[in-house]
Amino acid sequence: MFNRMSDEDILALIRSNSDNDAMEYLIKKYMPLVKKESRKLYIIGAENEDLIQEGMIGLMKAIRDYNESKGASFSTFAGLCVKRQMVTAVNTSNRKKHLPLNYYVSLYASDGDSDAELVDELMAGDSSEPEEILIERIKKESVYDMIEKRLSRYEKQVLSEYLTGDSYEIISGRMNKPVKSIDNAIQRIRKKLKA
Repeated sequence: MFNRMSDEDILALIRSNSDNDAMEYLIKKYMPLVKKESRKLYIIGAENEDLIQEGMIGLMKAIRDYNESKGASFSTFAGLCVKRQMVTAVNTSNRKKHLPLNYYVSLYASDGDSDAELVDELMAGDSSEPEEILIERIKKESVYDMIEKRLSRYEKQVLSEYLTGDSYEIISGRMNKPVKSIDNAIQRIRKKLKA
């Protein structure tokens, strides 16, 4: 039934009574456009499905915001919305705003050898009891002693830089070492401190 209707008529049907079948038809009709546009772009560290999802968000916005009185056809408007949503996603990923999240080693992850997390070793206690405060202080001192005894000079430098919150790239630039060397040092630090 929908193949004989114009996109604008289908949109009117969707808006008048929230027709889910009409919505599904329109989405399936424009899915090839979304897939085609997704092949033109690339997000570092993401899958093509992520771009398709962004394109589908753009298509949903087009369905929601299309205004026939503006003079453009729905297909033109939908294509524009899909492209803009994908380009925005690519530009957002290129801002490197979330880059640290992609490269940092989680203090909450276990390495598979045990269920213990590094953060458990480094967290301070919340107690206000004097004996527990003293025990926590002794634990902290033992962690600091362990860092001093078990880590090499290079690993201590990397740990110190890592705790500033800077990215691996910035740390590698300051230390004049490859990013992979910084990553390897962090992995060794985690294993040594867990041991």
